Amino acid sequence: MNSRHCASLTIQLCQSSSSNVRQTPSEIFVEMGQQSKIHCSHKIQDYNRILWYKQLKGSRQLQFLGYMNVNDGYPEKGRFQATKPDAVSGTLTVGKLEPGDSGVYFCAVSVHSETN
Repeated sequence: MNSRHCASLTIQLCQSSSSNVRQTPSEIFVEMGQQSKIHCSHKIQDYNRILWYKQLKGSRQLQFLGYMNVNDGYPEKGRFQATKPDAVSGTLTVGKLEPGDSGVYFCAVSVHSETN
């Protein structure tokens, strides 16, 4: 008899009170070991950087997960991958989900300017 033991992982996303920044989907239920994708888009002209955060469990503190400028992703070391196909959208992929990945995730947008 083959039995399969599964556990699900819940990822909740923060929805901005502004209609200018949007994260989707609003909730994700995924089996541990799978990957999850969180999308962020915005309507703010000239903003070309997307930043990703996760709220630490039982705290208001945010863990920085990485950012994306224009078309380049700079995720923190680990199982995170950040992609940005254009100036107004991006995706955070969390690979091989673990129980500690469950939580509330946020995206934020800002202006990135080149400095010499």
